Amino acid sequence: MADIKTLVQCDFDGTVTEEDVSFMLLDSYARGDWRERLKEYEAGRITVGRFNTEAFSMVKADRASLVKAALEGVRIREGFEEFVAYCRRKGFRLVIISNGLDFYIKEILSDIGLDGIEVFAALTSFRPDGGLDVRYISPDGRCLDDNFKSSYVSSFLEEGYRVIYVGNGASDFLAASRSHHVFATGTLLSHCRERNLDCIPFDDFGEVVRGMESLR
Repeated sequence: MADIKTLVQCDFDGTVTEEDVSFMLLDSYARGDWRERLKEYEAGRITVGRFNTEAFSMVKADRASLVKAALEGVRIREGFEEFVAYCRRKGFRLVIISNGLDFYIKEILSDIGLDGIEVFAALTSFRPDGGLDVRYISPDGRCLDDNFKSSYVSSFLEEGYRVIYVGNGASDFLAASRSHHVFATGTLLSHCRERNLDCIPFDDFGEVVRGMESLR
């Protein structure tokens, strides 16, 4: 694979981290029943963009408080630093594409000394009343309400990359299905098996590194 133009697209919440950081923040700071919105999203009645817009509008906290909570509560999946080092050593372009919020992803990566990674996530702005506004922007600059991750896979494929996908959730499936190779855990793994999409299961990033070594 060393001579192939390779890009690794990696999810963040529940993939790089062991839990969904956005859910953790909503549990702590949302003033309202954000989980009702989550049920609507999981049932396919609303898009991820609408879910995050409505859920995070319930949050009443400043940026510093949310960052502090994220850094104190986050747990990074084992082997992630090894995985990042492996991608750099091999010359693979590593990009994190997440439905999560850009500010906490960048703060967490910086906190563990990995702030040089490319990140594309929901652009977050903080309102004077403490609420949050979130927007998803496609690679060509359009506002999106859905299919954020797959829009980036499509863009990377058009640039001539071989795309390796690493993810854990239902929202990863469309993007994964368009990639050359897939590493899956959690709900994504279940979806891949149910829909006969070839994938390599993993529990930690050491397994991802070993699996990537075996790819041809």
